[in-house]
Amino acid sequence: MLTGADGSIIRARTAEWGPFDLETKINVVPKGFVYSAGEMPDGAEGASWTGRFGVVGISMLDHGAPADGINETGLTAGLFYLPGFTDYQEYLPELAGNSIPGDLLASYVLSNFETVDEVRAGLEGIRVVSVVDETLGFPFPLHMLVADRLGGRIVVEYIDGELTIFEAPLGVITNSPTYDWHMTNLNNYVNLSALSIPQVEAAGVTFAPLGAGSGMIGLPGDFTPPSRFVRAVAFSQTARETEGGYDTVREAFRILDNFNIPADAAEGADDDVQSEDLLFSATQVTTASDSQNLTYYYHTMYDRTVHMVDLKQIDFGAMGGEMIVFPTSGDREPTIVDMTPTN
Repeated sequence: MLTGADGSIIRARTAEWGPFDLETKINVVPKGFVYSAGEMPDGAEGASWTGRFGVVGISMLDHGAPADGINETGLTAGLFYLPGFTDYQEYLPELAGNSIPGDLLASYVLSNFETVDEVRAGLEGIRVVSVVDETLGFPFPLHMLVADRLGGRIVVEYIDGELTIFEAPLGVITNSPTYDWHMTNLNNYVNLSALSIPQVEAAGVTFAPLGAGSGMIGLPGDFTPPSRFVRAVAFSQTARETEGGYDTVREAFRILDNFNIPADAAEGADDDVQSEDLLFSATQVTTASDSQNLTYYYHTMYDRTVHMVDLKQIDFGAMGGEMIVFPTSGDREPTIVDMTPTN
């Protein structure tokens, strides 16, 4: 997360997945849309609810509701993979009508709440349970970063069957392990700095850094979630000052370019779920939400052109209850501007 000089709050993220194409789609969800949690583990119908707010976001695997997005009040939320550590609440058949699967958690929050404080209170009233995803063959293990236009930001996890909420002042999240572990791990990197290391003398010999950036010596560069968490903190905390709006979005996208992962090196690449999809990157989509200006930006592995949806131009109450859905990459042909001079 980055904040511009004008107060713009930007939450930007990448979404990595190596085994197959997530087939990301933009969802424009009207105010008053009726959401359904679908079947619970015993076949009973889960929760259904009518959304209070319009939402713009990205869905994956045809789940029919955003896994990342922003609502018309400036609340933003995104789901992130948390394998090996997510343990949702126990499914109780008598509470089926008040239960949702983990992959609907972001949509539940975005459609119902305006602030982080409302989210904190509202999640106490719903049960998030394990429901097998048809594509994966197992329940999606997820956690979530939520942020509002007032500066509130939290991480939501389900640990040992309990709802667990952490304050997230740094506005950073990756994947496993749990959020509190990542925050403790930052203590191993307190030496990192945007300032170069000064020269030193030893036995009459002077030693000096070999170039700019020496203050970041020791920054982990691998693709693991702990290393990416450290890098995201280091880069966001040393980012240039931005004006706000798209200037801050641009800086967020620049930072996130450091996190693009090759298709054969992504977390999850060794899963049993495989396909013949041609992936140009495991970083399949990159998004940014602007809470103050109510805009949602994205680019994909197929087309690096930045696309934008302006929520201020949408009358969410006049959409007739129907969701608008379209692919993030259109025909998936890249936008290439031919600048070859002609006589």
